[in-house]
Parts: sequence; structure tokens; C-alpha cells
Amino acid sequence: QVQVVESGGGSVQAGGSLRLSCTVSGLPFGDRGMAWFRHAPGKEREGVSWISWRGGRTISADSVKGRFTISRDNAKNTMYLQMTSLKPEDTAMYYCAADKKYRRFFTSITDMRADFGYWGQGTEVTVSS
Repeated sequence: QVQVVESGGGSVQAGGSLRLSCTVSGLPFGDRGMAWFRHAPGKEREGVSWISWRGGRTISADSVKGRFTISRDNAKNTMYLQMTSLKPEDTAMYYCAADKKYRRFFTSITDMRADFGYWGQGTEVTVSS
């Protein structure tokens, strides 16, 4: 059984930083791309960042480029999202997802759909102005 567990959310003021973590079990982590999505109230869920199975390639939404950094540690079956210069519009529930397909490659964040793979329960990020 695949388990995806996020942690690290919280409340910060604008300009602050947070680091989200996501630990996965039940699948070959090192052979799966990983992604962060977010869902803000009143908005559609959107892809935030994606990282390839070995961490060599990443893509991010334009809204977070230069501020968010996705990374992974395959030895720990864990993925991270370092968020800096946070803005109130970053407020959302953040979800980690493990790709259900083996070594699938993405070139655009918008290509990641709701059926991406296995999802965590989410961790809430609130940014106050």
C-alpha cells in the first residue's frame, strides 16, 4: 500500500519561509517523479513543482519560480519544497504526489493532471500580509 505523508506547513508572514517535506512508502521512490500541487479556496488545484526520479530535472509554475525550490533525497524516500519570499497568494493546501508511472517525464507543469498518481492528505500553508 502506497503512503504519502506531507509535513511542514504552517502560518507565516509575507516574506517568510517554510519547508515542506513529503515521505513516501510502498513504491520504488527512486524510479518515480514527484510533484507538489496546491489548492487555494475558490481556485482550481494547480501544479507547483515537479522533480524527476533522480532529481536531475525540475519544472515549476511561473508564479513560484525564483522563490520555491523542489528537491529530493532518494536515500530517505523524501521530497522537499523550500518556499521563500512567501506571498499571501501562496496561501493554500499543499499536496505531495508520487507519480503512478515509472520514470515519466514532464516538460510543462500544466501537463500534470489530477490522475498524476498517489496523493497525500495535504499540509496547510497560510501567509498573512
